[in-house]
Amino acid sequence: MLFNSTQFLLFFPIAVLLYFVFPKKVRNYWLLLCSYFYYMCWNPKYILLLMASTLVTYLSGILMEHVKNSGKSEEIIVRQKNWIVAASFILNIGMLFYFKYINFAINTWERVFAKLGIVMDVPAVDVVLPVGISFYIFQALSYTMDVYRDEIYAEKNLFRYALFVSFFPQLVAGPIERSKNLLKQLDTPGEFNYDNVRSGLLTMLWGYFLKLVIADRCAILVDTVYNNVSGYFGYQLVLASILFALQIYCDFMSYSTIAIGAARVLGYDLMENFHLPYFATSIKDFWRRWHISLSTWLRDYLYIPLGGNRKGQLRKYFNIMVTFFVSGLWHGAAFTYIFWGLLHGVYQIIEDLLKPHTDKLLEALRINPKNKVLYVCKIIVTFIFVDIAWVFFRANSVSDAFIVFKNSFYLANLVNIKVDLWALGLDIRNMAMLMLGTLILFISSVMRARGDQKNKTLLVEWISSKNFIIRYALYWSCMIMIIFSMDITGQEFIYFQF
Repeated sequence: MLFNSTQFLLFFPIAVLLYFVFPKKVRNYWLLLCSYFYYMCWNPKYILLLMASTLVTYLSGILMEHVKNSGKSEEIIVRQKNWIVAASFILNIGMLFYFKYINFAINTWERVFAKLGIVMDVPAVDVVLPVGISFYIFQALSYTMDVYRDEIYAEKNLFRYALFVSFFPQLVAGPIERSKNLLKQLDTPGEFNYDNVRSGLLTMLWGYFLKLVIADRCAILVDTVYNNVSGYFGYQLVLASILFALQIYCDFMSYSTIAIGAARVLGYDLMENFHLPYFATSIKDFWRRWHISLSTWLRDYLYIPLGGNRKGQLRKYFNIMVTFFVSGLWHGAAFTYIFWGLLHGVYQIIEDLLKPHTDKLLEALRINPKNKVLYVCKIIVTFIFVDIAWVFFRANSVSDAFIVFKNSFYLANLVNIKVDLWALGLDIRNMAMLMLGTLILFISSVMRARGDQKNKTLLVEWISSKNFIIRYALYWSCMIMIIFSMDITGQEFIYFQF
């Protein structure tokens, strides 16, 4: 049941209406029922995996709380908690490994042994990747770690905890919520609030705009080119790579935005997942803005426990590479994602090594670090490096990615660019809609960046604070363009595959 499907447009109003009709004491049960129904619309049998992850992490929390209050010595308490959290991780990561990585592992070992002259013929496991498994397992494990660290008390109510893990607006593609935010809110069922409903629906509208008007139109050209990279050259590949950067941003941000809006209609606030990532002035800054729920998860539960930057420079760089390796692998069982993650790790290390020298250079040249021209140049350079990494992310194989890089340097005749774009699927109407949609996104983002650099509120909230003319011009522009985009075949959200 995709957010951009007719089924969801029927399901959501019914779920919301009955949620507010029911008495408070049964609202969480209704939401849990809706969430399980929503998940079962993909594959009913995989609800058992969601329930298993929920039960394992719930019991882990209860057991750790019991051990903590047992009156035993600190040494015994720590040892027993370590065993409990290890068991929770092994069971959850084991489940994730089997359903997401088992065939990748088999194929990789077959290749390794083939290089050694040993032929292995291990049959592939007949398994389908359960939708959203990477998201809800990471969310459940964050709860386990928070209880382990004594940052929160274990949740006693199994149904409330089950709703935290399965909350349908963010179940299958995030944001990856924390217990200190969402679980705490679930203590008190949401109240009907006109401002929340209005803000939530407008937020969802903006999400649909990003998906239908921009992301799905970018996909037309991107898919055509990247599915046959050997057949395209020069500006065709460069344009496809730039449009993929726009596509994945709008596609993933659209899901997060719709999820945040849907939750707000119900009276809950989810964390922001994107904050103008292509306005980042460095790779480190990019990761403060991109997929915030995942990047902060990896920081808090992997990078810092590994030692962070507290154990010397070499250990710090090792921790960075491990973190980005896991980030790449989390996105998919393919070497393209691993290359993408490791490349971002290399970027961060080089950036860290060069920073003292670039600071000295700016000081020697008497250039103000806050100079606007320098600021824009940093944004452009950062985007170029991010987009280079996106080539690995989108390519069907690592070899395809290198073909893209090689063929991008071929000069192509720009005389027939209009015909080329038409052949690639972007006729004049679709190109005009894409350009107009991108312009609206760019202008609204620039206005927000200039007027609200420190406050990380949602873009729709910022728009709502503007005067009547600006607000409704944007609202109606989005609505009209969404209507004119209904004829484009609805595509899955990219992050559903992770």
